Formats: sequence, structure tokens, C-alpha cells
Amino acid sequence: MSWPARSMAETLALLTAPGAPFEMVETEALGRQVRSYVRMPPTLRAVFDASRGFGERDLLVFESERLSFEAHWRAATAFGHALIEHFGLRKGDRVAIAMRNYPEWAICAWGTLAVGAVLVPLNAWESSTTLALLVEDCGAKVVVVDAERLAQLEQVPSAAKLVVTRTEASAGTMALESLIGAPAGYAALSEAPLPDPGLTPDDLATIFYTSGTTGRPKGAAGTHRNILTNYVNTSFRAARAAVRRGAPVPGAPSTAERRLLLPMPFFHVTGFHSTLMPALANGTTIHLMYKWDVTRALDIIARERINGLNLVPALAWQLSDAIAAGDYDTASIDLVGYGGAAAAPELAQRMCDAFPNAWPGQGYGATETSSLVAANSHEDMMARPGSVGTAVPCCDIRIVDATGEDVPVGGAGELWARGPNIVTGYWNLPEATQECFGDGWYRTGDVARIDSEGFITILDRVKDMLIRGGENIYCVEIEDCLASHADVLEAAVFGVPERVLGEVVGAAVRLRESGSADFAELAEYVRARLAAHKVPVVIHFHDEPLPRNAAGKLLKREMRTMLLNRNGREA
Repeated sequence: MSWPARSMAETLALLTAPGAPFEMVETEALGRQVRSYVRMPPTLRAVFDASRGFGERDLLVFESERLSFEAHWRAATAFGHALIEHFGLRKGDRVAIAMRNYPEWAICAWGTLAVGAVLVPLNAWESSTTLALLVEDCGAKVVVVDAERLAQLEQVPSAAKLVVTRTEASAGTMALESLIGAPAGYAALSEAPLPDPGLTPDDLATIFYTSGTTGRPKGAAGTHRNILTNYVNTSFRAARAAVRRGAPVPGAPSTAERRLLLPMPFFHVTGFHSTLMPALANGTTIHLMYKWDVTRALDIIARERINGLNLVPALAWQLSDAIAAGDYDTASIDLVGYGGAAAAPELAQRMCDAFPNAWPGQGYGATETSSLVAANSHEDMMARPGSVGTAVPCCDIRIVDATGEDVPVGGAGELWARGPNIVTGYWNLPEATQECFGDGWYRTGDVARIDSEGFITILDRVKDMLIRGGENIYCVEIEDCLASHADVLEAAVFGVPERVLGEVVGAAVRLRESGSADFAELAEYVRARLAAHKVPVVIHFHDEPLPRNAAGKLLKREMRTMLLNRNGREA
């Protein structure tokens, strides 16, 4: 049978038909009309309680430690009781977590959610000043930290109670073990159920602070419906691929044992919304790493027979290079997902080469969209490797010009999204909420185009797009071109001030260890493939990895400053 056996329109109709896994119903959510999924758990508490059914299956593996679903449920339940009985928390109160991806992160997160409190994951790599600011901004009553974050926060006056793990409690703090016991005793913890907090789908569940590359983080206020909608969306791309091939419409998400390697932080929506939360619902085991190490990751893949990877593109490239240079067993991998930052089209084929039994998959979204807005994978990914895929069924998409008018199919404009996955707004920032979420549409800030079948291609960030002599230049196109050069490991493109033209193309490049390309070679390489005005006029070569934030996004402002501050330019 030729592929595709079904058109995208036929596929979507089958997947959203009555009785199908993505069936939707029109409903009102906090004053907005949305299409909500019929087959969706009502609240995160319901997911947590049902997770106990996976019993002694591993939920989290961290180095030599293994935490089963049953032990996780008991420990999180104990923490929920402590929040109520020791700290006096009520529904809607905030609990912040600032730590590495330890098993305790999940325990405290789900204990918080189960009692109806609001989970506030904090970027563990923020400065002490920013962490203290965010704790104050969200009004957290309790903050759970590891040793590194304790050292930062105990120096800053705060009304929040500090609970510490994996270190000794200092004066004024409390050890998590004193509340829930040591890991060896989790299985013997009480089964006394938590009280019913009376949750509804549109109650506030989380405040995830944006991982933007500029400006102060803003708290995206997400509901149970937002996060559970994304849970349903995480199964869309595989279902779409199967139906496109001509297979029957799949049933409920599989609960067969699967093992994922997750080097991304839980404090990012990809780590929590699209990995930890679905794992709890589907019985998936997540393998964690103290810090990213390519050799260590490949060892875990082979030893633990990992089935899937959730990565940012930079880590996917590193794995590809290591596998190409060595002899590694990657046969167990069947899906390699990546997102969180722009990915060059060549990466899809590189993943197929590195993992011969796997399909690549890419997700597109934001903190404000509770992770996924669009997804691409399988044959569609290989046919359109430069596209982030089609919108998930519940989402409406617009491509608009500077006046807010829709542009023709194939035209470039800002991508707007609307649906039950869009957060309610920014915590304590009504003006920013109105600016970004006015009329129910979230302004993503991404320049995109959409084709006749609905496939979306991200061209650039609106603020990153440079204008050379009145001509719009999309940096992602040039980054993809540079990344396709055999010597280039990473590339970032940005505007450099120029007196006559206003801006010209500048780039930061990191070569592979074996690479020897210089400015002239890379400039000629781009010139042979793109228009002349898109050729970089200055390139800063970096010996170290290009600077990124915790979500994997390139810090272009920092690289631009580094380039402008250099003595002399390569041109």
C-alpha cells in the first residue's frame, strides 16, 4: 500500500469522530468556548489515584535508585498529608519546588497536586536573587529544595517554609525525610487516603515560569484542563501516523511497559506536562540523569533497553555524533522525540541513522500552551523534516500579519493559537495577559507559514527576525543551512548593527572536533544555497557549547553581545 493511504483531512475526521480517541465537545472553560476532549481524566488527582494500579512497576530510576508506582503514591500521599496537617495548606495555596530531577521532585509535585494546592516548579539554575523573587511573586507557603538551592535561598529572607532533601536540614528548615520517611520505608507508609479537595477541570494546578531568553520570567497559570488536554495530545502524532498508513483508529493509550530516558528538567513543560504526567497515567518508566553525559546516556540506553528519548535538539545532535563515531547498541529505541528549540531538517535523518529501529518525532509549543500545539513524526516527519507538523485536534491556528489579519496559505506571519491547552494568563500580570492572550488567542511570537494540508513551518521569532535594508530575514533558515555543513555542530544567527543597512547577518558557530571550516568556507556554503543578502558577514567561532537556557533555547542576545565586544571581526 502506498503512503499515505489517507489524506490528512480523512485522518483527522477518523481520529475525532464520535467514539474515537480524540472526540471533542464544545464547552465553556473560564469564560472561553473551547473544544475539550471527551476521553480525558477530569483532574490530575484522578490520574494520581489511578497510577497506584501499576503497583511495583518502576516509575522513576535514578542511578541505583528505583521508585515504584506504589511507593511513589504512598510517599506523595504522605507529603500531601504533611502539607495539610503540618503546614496548614488549603486548596489553591502554592508549593514551589527548586531542585534537580531527583525522585523527590515527583513525590512533592504530585503530593501538592493531589491536595488541590498549586505546583510552582522553579528553574533550578536561576540565581538566588531570581529564585527569591519568584518565590515571593507566587506567594509560595512551602518551598522544597535540594542542597544547592538551599544554599541560595536560606540567605534570602522569606515567609515561605523551606523543606530540604538530600542534605542536612539547617536552622529554620525541615528535612523532607522527617515528613515522609526515608526512601527505604516508602512501601510501608500509611495508605490513609487524602481528603477530596473538590477539584474541577478549570481549577488552577500549576504556575510554570517562562524560560524566555530575555526579560524577567512570567508565571503561566495553568489549569487541570490545560495539562490533561496536553496529555491527550501527546498520543496524537503516533495515532495520526498509524491512520495515515491505513491502520484502524487506535483505542486508549497503551499501558504496556515502556522505558524513557529524560535528560530534560521537570521544571520545563516538556519534562512535566509531556513526560512525567503521561508516564504516571500510562505506566511508563522514566530514567533520570544527575547531569547530561553522552557516554553515560548511551550506556543507560543499552543496559536498560530504553524505548524512547525526549531531548532538546542540541542533545540529539550530540548523541548522533557519538553513535556515528562508536559502536553502541541502540536497537531498543523506537521513537526519538525532540523539541523546545529550533531543529534543523537534517536532524530527522540523523536520528534515523543513529537509531535504525526508531522514528523521529518533533513537538512544537510553549509554556503558555501547556506544551504541544503541533507535532510531526514518522513518515510525515521524513517527508517534511523542516515542519513541526500539524496542529493537535483541539487547537485552532491562525497566521496573521502585523495588523492581525489572516495571511494567505503559504504566507508568513505570526502564529496565534487557541484551545483548551492555552493557560489562563500570567500570574499577577494583567497587562501582559491582555497583550498576549487577548480575545482568547495566544500570540506565540513565532513567525510561521502553513501549507494547504495544515503543516506548519516555524521561520523565526518575531523579535529575532532581522531586517536588512528593509528586507525581512528569517534566522532559522540560515541556521538550518549552516547546520547542514559537515563541520558545523551548532549555529545561531542574529542581527548585527550596520550604519547603512540597519542590520546585517551575524552568526555564532561551534565546529565539530574534526571540523576545520573557516569564515570564507561557511560564507560560500551559504551563498551557494541561499540568497546573497542572507550570507553572514561576520561569524564568531566558539570553542565551547553555544549558550542556552535550561529549556535548550539559544541565548542570542548574549552571543550577539559577545560578538560585538570582540576585538576585531572575522569577515
